[in-house]
Amino acid sequence: MWNGKKKAVTFSFDDGVTQDIRLVEILNKYGLKATFNINSGLLGLPNKLERNGETVNHTKIKASEVKTVYAGHEVAVHSLTHPTLVGLDEETIIRQVELDRIELEKLCGYPIVGMAYPNGPNDDFVASVIEKNTPIRYSRTVTSTYSFAVQKENLLRYNPTVYYVEDCLEEIVDKFLASKSDEDQLLYIWGHSYEMDAKYISWEKFEEICKKLSGRADIFYGTNKEVLL
Repeated sequence: MWNGKKKAVTFSFDDGVTQDIRLVEILNKYGLKATFNINSGLLGLPNKLERNGETVNHTKIKASEVKTVYAGHEVAVHSLTHPTLVGLDEETIIRQVELDRIELEKLCGYPIVGMAYPNGPNDDFVASVIEKNTPIRYSRTVTSTYSFAVQKENLLRYNPTVYYVEDCLEEIVDKFLASKSDEDQLLYIWGHSYEMDAKYISWEKFEEICKKLSGRADIFYGTNKEVLL
């Protein structure tokens, strides 16, 4: 239960790209909270990606901007330079996670305890290395559950409700808003803000979703850390 409420909403966005500035403005407009998973070793680097037939900007937020851009939200680890961690040796996994965490803590001024796996893949070995050798307490996967049940165990492989570019997003949101249960219910939405420039989902549709979710007296709005820990 969250501040006496049995329902909660949280968002999670990866890569720390400049589109996050617009995204944060929308979240703030509707009183929503997110966790932003960032590669500190790539901060400030320009880049473009080809996605969905579109050339989209993938330039990273500058290190000097991190604290202000993400104020009021949570910054979390996404590894130092975004390699797939599965298949790497223990020392490299620890280095990718810990150097990222340490640098992000310097930039944000608070302890970093959350994470999302770069490129998605993860396994029990990677999770166990992180658990035994770092202060990270939860890490998001990319496996949609389409469920509002709160995962109580294995937080280092936490499965979100839905990827926000999926066609079922609005249906899932409506189902959550209408749901009644004696059990705690969590709507956990994740994605990358540049995907809206790639038209997987429009900025307008995302704002409609945020507006629909906002202002509910029975819902707690929190970062990943606030809802999971």
